Amino acid sequence: MSSSAKVSDPGLIAELPTFREAIVKRPLTTVISDKIATLIASGILQVGDALPSERQLADALNVSRDAVRGGIQMLAARGILEISHGARTRVRSNDVGPVAVGFAMARAVNSYDIESVHAARLLVDRQVVADAARNIDDAGVAVLEALLEAQTETLDDPVRFLISDREFHVALYQASGNPLLADISTDLYAYMMQYRREAMASPGAIATSYADHVAIVAAVKARDPEAAAEAFAAHTGRIYTTTQPFLKGGG
Repeated sequence: MSSSAKVSDPGLIAELPTFREAIVKRPLTTVISDKIATLIASGILQVGDALPSERQLADALNVSRDAVRGGIQMLAARGILEISHGARTRVRSNDVGPVAVGFAMARAVNSYDIESVHAARLLVDRQVVADAARNIDDAGVAVLEALLEAQTETLDDPVRFLISDREFHVALYQASGNPLLADISTDLYAYMMQYRREAMASPGAIATSYADHVAIVAAVKARDPEAAAEAFAAHTGRIYTTTQPFLKGGG
C-alpha cells in the first residue's frame, strides 16, 4: 500500500499528532462536565454532596464561572446533578458511565493493593515531576501558583481542597511533556480517593499537604529536577502513610 493511501485511512489520520490534537479539542463546558464527572467517579464527590459554589469551583478548576455553570447544566440534564433554586447544587447520582481518569477507566487502579500503587508512584511520579521541572514554562508555573492560591481558601474543606488538589497534580504531570506518563500518573493519583477524602478530614492534613505543594512548586519553579522529585516523593510518602489506616478500617 502506498504512503498516500495509508495517510488517507481515517484511523491512521487520527494517529497523526496534528490531526489528533484537533480531534481532542472540545468545548470548555464539555471539559468541565467531564472533570466533575471524574470527581464523582473517583469518589471525591459523592451522592448527596453539595457542590462548592460556582466561584469556588471556578477557582479550584482554574476556569471561568460561565464554563463551570455550563458543565453543571450538562450533568444536570443527565440527572447526575440536581440544581435547586436557592440551594446548592448536589450530586444526585454517581451513574456517570465509563469515565476515563487518565490512561484507564476510573476506579480501575483500585483493584491493586496500596503497596503496589505506592511503589509505582515512587517510580513513575518521580520521573514525571523531574521532567516537569525541566520542561515547564512560565505559563505552567503560573497555573500551579494560581492553584496554590486557590488552595489557601480550602484549608478547612477536604472536598474543595481535593478538587483543587487533583487539578494541581494533573497540571504538574502534564508539564512533564510526556502525555502517556502524565496519564499514568493521573491514574495512580486517583487510587482509593474515597479513603483519601476521609484522611484529608484529619486535623492538620490539608495544611500539611498544602505545605508539600508549596515545596514542590518552589523546586519546579527553580527548574531543579532533583529537588522537585525529592519534594514529590516526600509528599507521596505522606499520602501513603496517612491513607493506609483508612484502607484497613482504622480511620
